[in-house]
Amino acid sequence: MRARSLIAVVGLVAAACGSDATTEGPASSTTTAPSATTTSTFATTTTVVASSTTLPSTDDVPAVTAPSIDELITQDVVRNIAHAGGDQDAPHSTPFAFAEAVEAGADVLEMDVQLTSDGVLVVQHDDTVDKTTEASGPVSALTYDELQALDNAYWWYAACWPCQDTRDQVPVEDFIHRGIRTGGVTAPEGYSADDFKVPTFREIATRFPDLPLDIEIKGEEAAATATAEALATEIADLDRTDSVVVVSFDDAVVDTFHQLAPDVEVSPGLDRLTTWFLEGTPLEDHFRIIQVPPFQSGIAVINVDSVTRAHDEGLTVWGWADDASTQENEAFYREMIDLGIDGFIAGRPGAMEAARS
Repeated sequence: MRARSLIAVVGLVAAACGSDATTEGPASSTTTAPSATTTSTFATTTTVVASSTTLPSTDDVPAVTAPSIDELITQDVVRNIAHAGGDQDAPHSTPFAFAEAVEAGADVLEMDVQLTSDGVLVVQHDDTVDKTTEASGPVSALTYDELQALDNAYWWYAACWPCQDTRDQVPVEDFIHRGIRTGGVTAPEGYSADDFKVPTFREIATRFPDLPLDIEIKGEEAAATATAEALATEIADLDRTDSVVVVSFDDAVVDTFHQLAPDVEVSPGLDRLTTWFLEGTPLEDHFRIIQVPPFQSGIAVINVDSVTRAHDEGLTVWGWADDASTQENEAFYREMIDLGIDGFIAGRPGAMEAARS
């Protein structure tokens, strides 16, 4: 799952409790290189390209009808937020996954964004393509055209995701969506090969104009700043100012984005949430949504006290799974709902829909 802002809280809490517990983010961007079956490898040289690079155009951009963030946080509804389109049920971050999530009942789409080498803003979690495609190498070294040619469902299989350490032992027939992107396998009814690629942010934002978006800016320093600039431009161009929330690990990136797009909702990053959680430091008034994991190394982050405190401070609480093997299921989602959370970033949107029904 996505590695989010409170992954460092555990270490601090553990220290305060006298524990030597260590932490690991639920979806580290560090990836294992593909097996010998990998068909192509890209150069590892990275270049940050100015965000003024022309992005792929979309004809007849539909009018945005998504509920505003104001509506999301004022209505008494637990939100079903599809993590990367529901990565436990469909290939991570593909158009196919997002469409399936909507069919399953998701009412918010969560995604990660970063830039290709020629400055195109794409929906992609890891800083390399190793985990999901037949290639290896950093996203920042690939052009838009190179990235679009890859099979973004190459390594996905339903029994275990992500399971890079065991995927080479998986029977090839279990990779049920492999080859659709490259034309070797027929797409499911209603879908095409393009639904199994790495999509642009613009493609997802315009394909689902009636759903709010939860967007994490990936990368660090100059790369993350360039991504923030490109994202701010796209949000404005697509009239998405009122219907998205943006977050990053790095509070400096959040601040940069907030300066660029002060009317767009943002969630706090690591440092702010750590001091809020441990020291009671109030968050600035423009933060209204916090996004946190249920546990880290056995320490409860989401509990009755923390949710009550957040609500007392006017904050909306969205949770995300830090252990897919035990938390991505209807029973666990219901446990989180019973604790009072306002939404869950779920890898199984269908199960989340059942839990909140």
